[in-house]
Amino acid sequence: MTNGNGTPPEAGPPPQLNVLAQYTKDLSFENPNAPASLAPQPQQPQINIQINVGANNLAENEYEVALSIEGKAEAAGKLMFSFELVYAGVFRIVNVPKENLHPLVMIECPRLLFPFAREIIATSVRDGGFPPLMLDPVDFVSLYRQNMERQAAAQEAAQIKPS
Repeated sequence: MTNGNGTPPEAGPPPQLNVLAQYTKDLSFENPNAPASLAPQPQQPQINIQINVGANNLAENEYEVALSIEGKAEAAGKLMFSFELVYAGVFRIVNVPKENLHPLVMIECPRLLFPFAREIIATSVRDGGFPPLMLDPVDFVSLYRQNMERQAAAQEAAQIKPS
C-alpha cells in the first residue's frame, strides 16, 4: 500500500537542513611579540587548539549554531600568536524526529561551518606574518559524545551531593 506517490503512508516529508546565514560573530588575532616572533625559530612552535560548539533555538525550527575555536602558538616559552574565532550559522531544520534533532544541531551544523572557520583562521594567521595554520578536520561526533558524557557525569555528581 502506498500514498499515491510510491511511498508508504507512514513516510512523511523528507528531513530538511537549510543554512539561512553564516557569519563571523567574533574574531581576535594577537601577535604580541612581533617583530621578534616573526624571526626564524630553532624549533617548531607548540600549537594548542580548543574547539567548542554551542546552539540557541531562535524560533520554531531555526537554530543558531556557534563554532568557537581558540588557539595559540608558543616557542621557547614565548607566545608567537593567539586567536579566537566564533563563527556561527543560522539553520532551519524541519521534519526531523525530536530524538535526532540535538545530534543534528551539534554535529552536522558545525561540520558545515568548519571549512569556513578553518579558512578564516588560516588567513588571519597568514596575515599576521606566519605560515597559514591549516587546522586538521574535526571529529564532531567524538566531540559531541565527550560533551554528552561530561554532562551526564556532572548531573550524576550533582545528584549524589547531599543537600
